[in-house]
Amino acid sequence: MSLLQAFVLGIVQGLTEYLPVSSSAHLVLVPWALGWEFEPNAAFAFDVLVQLGTLVAVIVYFWKDLMQMLRAVFQALRERRVTQDPYIRLAAWIVLGTIPAVIAGVALKDAVESAFASPVATSAFLLVTAVLLFIAERIGKRVRPLESLTWKDAVWIGLAQAVSIFPGISRSGATISAGVMRDLERPAAARFSFLLSIPVMIGAGALALADLARLPSAASFAPALVIGFVSAAIVGYASIHWMLGFVTRHSLAVFSAYCAIIGLLGLGLGLIRGG
Repeated sequence: MSLLQAFVLGIVQGLTEYLPVSSSAHLVLVPWALGWEFEPNAAFAFDVLVQLGTLVAVIVYFWKDLMQMLRAVFQALRERRVTQDPYIRLAAWIVLGTIPAVIAGVALKDAVESAFASPVATSAFLLVTAVLLFIAERIGKRVRPLESLTWKDAVWIGLAQAVSIFPGISRSGATISAGVMRDLERPAAARFSFLLSIPVMIGAGALALADLARLPSAASFAPALVIGFVSAAIVGYASIHWMLGFVTRHSLAVFSAYCAIIGLLGLGLGLIRGG
């Protein structure tokens, strides 16, 4: 992997992790469309590092919220009392919403790995993202603030996150759509979606780093990994900020159309190349 390729794919990851267009699909389809072929170990290590870059971005962006949640939880534990602090409730709903993705990740590991090896399957899953975004805009009333979130909302959005472990089904697209379907305002749905991504990304990153540490050749492509990590982190932070502002004023329809177009183009290219 060249430094230019690492820079480009780092930007792709940073842009698409928090936009509802599937970063995993773009990391599969962009190299495939451009004819870039990477040594499997290098590709694995790169995917790990760029995802950790966008994890750093979301933690930095929501640092104050995360600290408020931690302080509220520790205070409640220290005082040994039940409290209605909104930050405790938000932390509880994040934990609850994370459980379905953990179960799905363990149960569907082999199927997910097979899908990552198939650009055609990834393209088809992008169409699923397009449908979810379209339905959310059609049926969601978009009237509820984040403070109104309930355990039922958390479970529903968590199930959407579980489905999004397949490449092409955007994690942010599925979870934002699920929130809007529950009548959350778009910014509220997006904010909870981004916060909900943190535990899953930490867990996946820890497991992947353990595998990465066992690769004897990891140090040989360290410069490319660093460039991909830094570019993903910087662009990811900007992407979060832009997305939260965009959904305040605009619908998700443009992302639905984009996913449909890219998914159809991917399927067409797959037919031309014979899969």
